[in-house]
Amino acid sequence: MTKKRIAIFGVKYFPSKGGTSRVVEHLLRELHEQYDFTVYCYKHPKAAAHIPGVRTVQFREIPIKGFGVFLYYIQCCWHLMRCKEYDLVHLHKMDAAFFLPILCLKYSVIATCHALPYLNEKWSTLARAYFRLTERMFLSSKATLTAISQPQTAYFAERYQRAVRFIPNGIHPPKEIQKSCVDDLLAEHQVADDYLLFAARRVIPLKGCHTLIKALRKINYQGTLVVAGDLEQLPSYTHQLRQLADGLDVRFIGYVDGTDRLNALIHRSKYFVFPSELEGMSMMLLEAGSIGTPMICSDIPQNQAVLGSEEVLYFKSKNVDDLAEKLVWAFEHPREMNRLAEKTQASIRQNYLISKVVGQYAALYDQMRTSVPTELTKSYSK
Repeated sequence: MTKKRIAIFGVKYFPSKGGTSRVVEHLLRELHEQYDFTVYCYKHPKAAAHIPGVRTVQFREIPIKGFGVFLYYIQCCWHLMRCKEYDLVHLHKMDAAFFLPILCLKYSVIATCHALPYLNEKWSTLARAYFRLTERMFLSSKATLTAISQPQTAYFAERYQRAVRFIPNGIHPPKEIQKSCVDDLLAEHQVADDYLLFAARRVIPLKGCHTLIKALRKINYQGTLVVAGDLEQLPSYTHQLRQLADGLDVRFIGYVDGTDRLNALIHRSKYFVFPSELEGMSMMLLEAGSIGTPMICSDIPQNQAVLGSEEVLYFKSKNVDDLAEKLVWAFEHPREMNRLAEKTQASIRQNYLISKVVGQYAALYDQMRTSVPTELTKSYSK
């Protein structure tokens, strides 16, 4: 039986660097034997062989801040419209939805919303206007629409009266944590075990690291906080964090590449603190929770839709005083925190394994009308 040929459009990094590309990577690893996938991505020496059987169409990253991604999407869309080898296209990310009307002229399209980027204060007024436009294009398109967050689907139904199917993110929980794989990283930054951990793909304001540091200052925390994530996104914000951290033992270790290393970093921490002010459905939350490290999280709706208060210790989002109180409680009640962590781990492994999620995407793929394919082209790069 011929496999259905599916193009993945809207991600940039393959191998993944986290976020949406991590979601897609989990999906492909589970379904690559059932479908013939091609990923459109930035050029990377490991991309073509990253997942056996998954082909790539690669373009060089254009180093123009903000606009470079749009030009990359134009290249991807142009290639998609020129070739005739796909049965359908799966578009990811709202910022790529600008191209939905074009793609729908030729293909059956599934479009997945991962977040509402105009709520991110890091973007300019012009960029946020573009994201609002793409949201309207997403909701008015002929594509089959999905979203990874229940609060998002509720918002779309209320604002646009458009039904969007909720399909949660799913993860592959680590089978074994190789704790030693971060020995060199911790030694480089002179970090001993029993540290607090903040980790994000990008260290930007909406991830809430400033709230955490202010709370630690308030309680005069004497231990070590490790901050892991890309510090180059907003240099002014990184400078602000370093000033806030003056007098505390805060180690800024940068972006941690590789899932095994990040998992080991989480596993060896005392507590994982997740003060994010805005999420879709965080892969970091799911992956950290699956490891079994106790967590302290902001009470944003997107987090509470995943884990209940009996599974994780919540604090009021953006509230320094409440986070300070919750940190003190956690330090004084380690057994209770460990029990919460056990419940978190059990809940995530019961409800958010990729093996439990992919069937919903597979059902959509199977029911979609297909275009007439021609002979396949080889992996392509420019």
